[in-house]
Amino acid sequence: MTDDILQQTSDLVRGPFELENTPPPASEAELLQLVAERIAELLENQPEYLMSLLYRLDVLEVKIHPVMRPDAPEPANYGLARLVIERQKQRAETKRTIKPPPLKDMEGWEW
Repeated sequence: MTDDILQQTSDLVRGPFELENTPPPASEAELLQLVAERIAELLENQPEYLMSLLYRLDVLEVKIHPVMRPDAPEPANYGLARLVIERQKQRAETKRTIKPPPLKDMEGWEW
């Protein structure tokens, strides 16, 4: 992952998981560790909130079920962290490559 994509992905992940006060991760492995620890905490104390958060972050339910199974190859918190990072990395890449045209005729719609 390039430094730019790592930074953007980190920004997209740290806010929703309330990790703004932690130092920015220097690598994808550090980001994974940081998110996995937070997810473990949420799984233990606020599982409903975690599921709501995964939904809002657009992590697909069909991908969540296999990582939550008892026979999954890694602990659930790491599997979920990988899914979150993967999805936010996709979002960062989309934001970088697709630039929508500016909106026209918006007079009167100012807030």
